Amino acid sequence: MAKIEVYSGDYCPYCMRAKALLKQRDLEFVEYNVQNEPERRAEMVGRAPGVRTIPQIFINDRHVGGCNELYALDKKGELNSWLEV
Repeated sequence: MAKIEVYSGDYCPYCMRAKALLKQRDLEFVEYNVQNEPERRAEMVGRAPGVRTIPQIFINDRHVGGCNELYALDKKGELNSWLEV
């Protein structure tokens, strides 16, 4: 099973959309709330230098990007290849 990690925050519409797509695809993911756990934001920036916005999504330790990038992968039919372990 693929390791999916989502750095997100409360009341973030892009975070909600990204998580909704993952749930729609029946994909399990670990969510890190950068607002409740500020140390997670530093971790996120360390994993994806220059990134400040949420959500930030990683699949098998590979940086997908944010919500728009996740949807673009899905639309192009490339999401499944990212999920292969």
